Amino acid sequence: MERAIFAGGCFWCMVQPFEEQEGILSVRSGYTGGHVPNPTYEQVCSHTTGHTEAVEIIFDPDKISFAQLVEIYWAQTDPTDAFGQFEDRGDNYRPVIFYFDEKQREIAERSKEALQNSGRFDKPIVTQIEPAQPFYVAEDYHQDFYKTNPLRYAMSSATRHTFLEENWQ
Repeated sequence: MERAIFAGGCFWCMVQPFEEQEGILSVRSGYTGGHVPNPTYEQVCSHTTGHTEAVEIIFDPDKISFAQLVEIYWAQTDPTDAFGQFEDRGDNYRPVIFYFDEKQREIAERSKEALQNSGRFDKPIVTQIEPAQPFYVAEDYHQDFYKTNPLRYAMSSATRHTFLEENWQ
């Protein structure tokens, strides 16, 4: 099994697109990229920890590749927005692909370059590609939010879904 970590705005919206893929064993919401060990949601929202909301994916590389996960990731984000995603603003919502080894870094860099060269977006692709740091699992009420709070999830993800339909379909 392998790991992938992606940050693309609110972690509530990043779980379902990955969880529904064959070869995905788990998708957990959490925090990474900062300097405070074991942060709480409130601490991350205070913009003092350096962490961003992210999802950690455990996957079977014989069934789904890291490259495929990166392609799914792009289609969940606005890769031209460095200061958050959709209605979620701030450094704790910045878009980042975290890599665990040189192979993952190379795949992410090549994919980012291909997206930039595709002409799909008029602005530069600003999603960061950074080495993986410790991942801290978020509080239980954040896990599988699209299942446990479908109405709130639908309201909080409406802007994202509109953008995705307009730009990725």
